[in-house]
Amino acid sequence: MTERMFRLLERHQKLDALFQRAKNRTRVDPLEVAWLRKRKLAARARLAMLLPSQQWTRAGTSLA
Repeated sequence: MTERMFRLLERHQKLDALFQRAKNRTRVDPLEVAWLRKRKLAARARLAMLLPSQQWTRAGTSLA
């Protein structure tokens, strides 16, 4: 795994943790949740471009 791939995976995991916390708050901010979801999906798309096509799809290991 290259350093770039590792950083993208780490960023995706951090965004996922922030996304889950934002979603589970008692007062959910829909704009924050949408922004985090968009950033998380962008990181996943960049990872998918670097990795073999089947690895990060829904059929394989999902990053969703």
